[in-house]
Amino acid sequence: MELFTSEHGGPKAKKPLADRMRPRRLDEFVGQGHLLGEGKFLKILLDKKEIPSMIFWGPSGVGKTSLGWLMGKYLSLPFVSLSAVSIGIKEVKEIIQKAKFQKMILFIDEFHRFNKLQQDTFLPHVESGEITLIGATTENPSFEIIAPLLSRMKVLTLSPLTEEEVVTILARALREDRELSAPPTVIAGDGLREIASLVTGDARKALNLLEVSHTMAVQKDPARPVIDHETVQEAYQKRVLVYDKKGEMHYDLISALHKSMRGSDPDAALYWLARMIEAGEDPLYIARRMTRFASEDVGNADPQALPIAIAAMQAFNFLGPPEGHLALAQACIYLSLAEKSNASYVAYNKAVADVRSLPEYPVPLHIRNAPTGLMKDLGYGRDYLYPHDYDEAMVAQAYLPEPLQERRYYQPESRGYEAKLREFLAKARKVREDRGA
Repeated sequence: MELFTSEHGGPKAKKPLADRMRPRRLDEFVGQGHLLGEGKFLKILLDKKEIPSMIFWGPSGVGKTSLGWLMGKYLSLPFVSLSAVSIGIKEVKEIIQKAKFQKMILFIDEFHRFNKLQQDTFLPHVESGEITLIGATTENPSFEIIAPLLSRMKVLTLSPLTEEEVVTILARALREDRELSAPPTVIAGDGLREIASLVTGDARKALNLLEVSHTMAVQKDPARPVIDHETVQEAYQKRVLVYDKKGEMHYDLISALHKSMRGSDPDAALYWLARMIEAGEDPLYIARRMTRFASEDVGNADPQALPIAIAAMQAFNFLGPPEGHLALAQACIYLSLAEKSNASYVAYNKAVADVRSLPEYPVPLHIRNAPTGLMKDLGYGRDYLYPHDYDEAMVAQAYLPEPLQERRYYQPESRGYEAKLREFLAKARKVREDRGA
């Protein structure tokens, strides 16, 4: 590829439909109206011919590369498109050096793939304005881009395309692409809308699916290819779900599962559970998170929640996939419908806060162990009152250090089994108060 190229691609070879249908003008670009509409941020900058270095943050197939190329064309600047997956900093430096005397737009796809030291390389060139850097990423820039670069670049969030916008792109492909128009392709029923509904706002996936559907339709009837429901479904087969086990999607989905269970919605919880399992998440990671949930969000409101979560993990270990997935689903439903209480979670955090912020008070002598004669002589265990020697196994006796006598960490809720614990705790505290403990 030439260093500076004003058109996508290079040699005249058959390209995928998604590549053939890249917009050639800004008025052909579909979507991102919040950036390119009249009076919107990017449109104003383009009209002023002033483009700073930017981060394009958004999912795949929403036009990040096309938009970068169009900006270069609109501003009559050379445009170089690279991918951090296939190129190193050495090659980037060589390109910047060759462009030393001519400002350009340097577009780096998958920018988050560069590590922090590699990202540092761009700092002086961005700061001097020598290049206009556009980094495209599907990952949250807050976590993946170094702070010095973020402070010098504008982050623009690109949204998934709407179903209508995807249909518009597909319809244009049918009208303008030679491969699809010779012979003309017939779309049966709502074929375009069906394709659009399957790709969750990803134009590249939509065009790829349309191209595969067209190929199959031509094989069935070369003279009059028809794309109908059966053809689309056959071409679609089974989606490969987008999921990065170490990226933001990982945390978004486990958060959705956790919050759905907390909200007592088993249907939503099962959906997010299935999304994670089908995308290849480690089921034992999910089991660990459900075990945590059993203590954090259910707690003593339903003491069976924790054993059930542990049992689900053991069952998966024993059965493996796919049978073991059912054990996770069973636990997911139980946890969703269990009475909820975070009293144990709150109580522990309060105790931890005191441990971290207060002095290390000594253990009261009467509740210390006294395994040796010396310890007994020193008063270890002296005056300890054995609760089983008293009515209802309750006795007026202090167990906290003197400065913490009034601390109350655990405040059980009045739901589920914790209501019973609340009643017992109130009685036990009253006994201590009445007897002066």
